[in-house]
Amino acid sequence: MNNRILYLADYCLTPHRKISHPGILCEDGKILAFGGSSAFEKEPGLEVIELPDTYATPGIIDTHIHGAGGFDCTSSSISGDITPMSVTLATHGITSFLPTIVTASHEKMMLAISSLTKIIRNDHVLGAVPVGINVEGPFLNKEKHGSQYEQEIRMIDLGEARELIAEGKNMIRIMTLAPELENSIRLIEILLENNIIPSMGHSLADEVSVLRAVDAGARRCTHVYNGMPPLHHRTAGLTAIALTDDRIHIEIILDGSHIHPKMVDLACRTKPKDKVVGISDAIQGTGMHDGIYHLGDSEIHIEKGKVTTADGTLAGSTMTLERGWRHLIAFTHLENTEASACLTYNPAKSIGLDDRGELRPGKVADITFFDSKTNTVRMTVCQGRIVYDSQQGLNLPSNR
Repeated sequence: MNNRILYLADYCLTPHRKISHPGILCEDGKILAFGGSSAFEKEPGLEVIELPDTYATPGIIDTHIHGAGGFDCTSSSISGDITPMSVTLATHGITSFLPTIVTASHEKMMLAISSLTKIIRNDHVLGAVPVGINVEGPFLNKEKHGSQYEQEIRMIDLGEARELIAEGKNMIRIMTLAPELENSIRLIEILLENNIIPSMGHSLADEVSVLRAVDAGARRCTHVYNGMPPLHHRTAGLTAIALTDDRIHIEIILDGSHIHPKMVDLACRTKPKDKVVGISDAIQGTGMHDGIYHLGDSEIHIEKGKVTTADGTLAGSTMTLERGWRHLIAFTHLENTEASACLTYNPAKSIGLDDRGELRPGKVADITFFDSKTNTVRMTVCQGRIVYDSQQGLNLPSNR
């Protein structure tokens, strides 16, 4: 296989502008050059892949996803094989993701973190690449547990937090906590000392508690609107502060079920454009048939695409961010360049993933090509190599 590849599309979307007839030259898994296609000479030995009727974006990055393809990040990770999830995501244009674990026993969370750390360090994942771990819990408010396993939610234990952090060996990028809990400020400080982003969620925090946490360094909100009190005109809790404080990145679920489309647009109108991070919150059953699945220790039911716990509580989604992209275009006032950034540049920036999220020389060659007419994925390129082609299927080493 030729190591130098030139990809050509009708246009591409960068965080700041639309570029017509781009050429993206890739070598050794990186973008070597990027510009107008006329600037590139088709020299001998150069593999040229022309994709008419398509447009390119940086590879999609999902920073909050619990599973896919039958793999659950909390319970399945002990198998050590994340391939089903990575392959499923690649077919939907996702090139990087943060496997996200939920609240479970201390022992189970330690095992999940250890297993995922080994998977990430192995660096031989087929398909979309895990680039860190997102830990959603266990220090949450039980009254806002959602689909989290309520029996295992606990008060902040700084010793336990340190053990979870140590087990991650610098692979944990985000941890969600409820800022109203005792010792929350000290936990935020410990997370920051270990280069982990404190994210506020599953919370009943009032304005004072939220602002105190933000001032201490909590600069992210876990799936805004969900797992917290709704907006109210007489009080300002986590939702209101997350939407109006420009220091905070907000995660927003884009399945159209968790949040009304107008409320998605409200968030995008309220926040600075680079502070909106689209997420799937997808679970094990993503890409699978209807049935019973798991989110950590919680039993999850999928019926006609709706994801709930046994008592009917919404429990993540089966949406991938390919569909989230189409929803952003349909739900909001955002320009296509801005909407694309919510799934590429903004997620990368929000977690300090400096080598991804842009089509620029020196960046990892992660690219998603979309059909110009349908906005569906035409091709997924991970580290310069085609891993999925809608006309030919998966292109993994074992398939060659």
